[in-house]
Amino acid sequence: MSDTDPIAVFLTEAAELLEQIEIGLLDLTHRLDDKDQIDAVFRGLHTLKGSGAMFGFDALAAFTHHCETAFDRVRKGDVPASQELVAAVLAAQDHMRALIETPHGDHEDKSSTLLSSLHAAVNGSAGTPMAASPAPTPTAPIDQDSSDRAGWTIRFRLPANAMANGTNPLGLLDELRDLGECRITVDKSKLLPLDSLNPSDIHLGWTVELLTDADRAAIEDVFIFVMDEMELAIEPILREAKPAEIAAGTTRETAPAPAVEAAAKPATPAAAPPQQAAASDQKQAKASENVRVPAERLDELMDRVGELVIAQSRLSQLADASIEIQLRAVSEDIERLSGELRDTMMVLRMMPVASLFGRFRRLVHDLSRETGKVIELETEGETTEVDKTVIDRLADPLVHLVRNSIDHGLETPDERRAAGKPEAGHVRLSARQSGGEVIITVKDDGRGINRERVRAKAESSGLIQPGAALSDQELLQLIFQPGFSTAQQITNLSGRGVGMDVVKKTVEALRGAIEVTSAPGNGSEIALRIPLTLAIIDGLLVRVGTGAYVIPLSAVEECLELSPEDDLRSRGRSFISLRDSLVPFIRLRELFNTRTQPDPFQKIVVISTGSERVGLVVDQIIGDHQTVIKSLSKLHHDVATFSGATILGDGSVALILDVAHLVAAGQQQEAHLRAAG
Repeated sequence: MSDTDPIAVFLTEAAELLEQIEIGLLDLTHRLDDKDQIDAVFRGLHTLKGSGAMFGFDALAAFTHHCETAFDRVRKGDVPASQELVAAVLAAQDHMRALIETPHGDHEDKSSTLLSSLHAAVNGSAGTPMAASPAPTPTAPIDQDSSDRAGWTIRFRLPANAMANGTNPLGLLDELRDLGECRITVDKSKLLPLDSLNPSDIHLGWTVELLTDADRAAIEDVFIFVMDEMELAIEPILREAKPAEIAAGTTRETAPAPAVEAAAKPATPAAAPPQQAAASDQKQAKASENVRVPAERLDELMDRVGELVIAQSRLSQLADASIEIQLRAVSEDIERLSGELRDTMMVLRMMPVASLFGRFRRLVHDLSRETGKVIELETEGETTEVDKTVIDRLADPLVHLVRNSIDHGLETPDERRAAGKPEAGHVRLSARQSGGEVIITVKDDGRGINRERVRAKAESSGLIQPGAALSDQELLQLIFQPGFSTAQQITNLSGRGVGMDVVKKTVEALRGAIEVTSAPGNGSEIALRIPLTLAIIDGLLVRVGTGAYVIPLSAVEECLELSPEDDLRSRGRSFISLRDSLVPFIRLRELFNTRTQPDPFQKIVVISTGSERVGLVVDQIIGDHQTVIKSLSKLHHDVATFSGATILGDGSVALILDVAHLVAAGQQQEAHLRAAG
């Protein structure tokens, strides 16, 4: 017996429904006449209302009913969709979340306010008060004139697991009978032998010949909860083609019971169209392939895989020191299997950034209405995949960056027209993978960063000395200092100087880096360089002095040998010539102050982040290493040279080098040497 909490299942499905409703509403803001989106929003509201009532969320069901009624009128053409209606339902959707999270709270005042806005939006569009959806009438057919149509032939087959999901076919048949006079026949063509029959599955299909003046939409409403997964064909019955037995008049009182065949020999229903059947099979197959797994279980599994990788490293070290051939063979098999398991686990943790970018459509919509600015959001690279932990932690920083771009960056429509720009400002979110990093960029085409104002604010705040010489990048990085803001006044969006500080702290906690570029009058671009994963990486294990260190393998370009002659020749100017280009290098032995003599033949590991490269001089390259990343203690969180630590096979600890920090150090070294020369 399953111990799954049904309320927990409802909460999960309700969250998905609310997300689908929000996506549909935001799509409607661009295409108010899109009937498919109107139908999708209506179905989502209808399903949420029914599910809420089923699980005891009566306040949610009652409130959602009003939104459903509004969209039912839009769906039937009684009122047109409008931006005001979409905004009202978006606000109501936020309230639905509150009704789900605190079903017994005091929400009456908020509900009344939102319903007043909803009524005003509908009345403003139609000029008449909003009322409950009217029952189907004989004068409202959709695709066939009632003078030529006697009713409908309905052929349907539910998904096999429909009853397990709470759908009773008898209830559907009863709803169809309520629409008019009907004759029901059963299709048993897919009925399995008794010994292989699963009693919880549905193996039957039905054909219903329905005499009614109701339109197609009224019939589709009967199946609205299962329409996306079932086989359904609805065809009109023309009056001249009306079957004799229907013409004789089978009344609702004398109609056969839904569970029993109406005739001694049932009529075989026509097969559903091949395209429809194929689409239905594909949807059912897709639904059966996906399994919901709580995030904490994935994290626990990731921890177990990490411990397995450490144990495998220990086994490999013991096998290398042994002369037993069988032990080495087993060690190689375990190494291969643990590597495959690690790769599979990493894929499970990866999520497309589309799940992150999708949240900002609503934010931009709300800020556009709040600021009076015309804003268009563009996204690119939504299929780029990142570790789920990275996505979770990046949500808040990106919110601050987008809000900052809209408030500080984009001008008002009048200012943009005066500057010769289009009235609509653009905010662009993009993601791309570069080696072992993902680069997420927030770009706008606004006024850009005012460097004079940034410098003046930094000097008045004591962040820099008056007249201090700063590079352009160092000056732009000042906007991430705690409490720093160039806003003239505090608003609901910005001005307190806390948002960009949050961005910097979060990105640094993810072992990432921030790059800022800005052109006055042409907008700004902020790029976040974030590691793809925070759990297990492939690393290059090296020795510097007597200590072992790990360099992320994704950042390694190549390895060179530094001869004693080249080492002496480069004293004072630490450069190597690599294919007609000069690459600065850092002697890690001096950086770490090992107080040991260098090996006779040192090695240079060339690393890169994007287009920037730097060499790291080490004593020995030990080899590749599957690195399970362990966080440093709070006492060492300010040590920028290292991004974490790992446990080696012999139980010793190796520090993981922060590639971005070392590349930046190499660039500073190069700049100082050039200035000195």
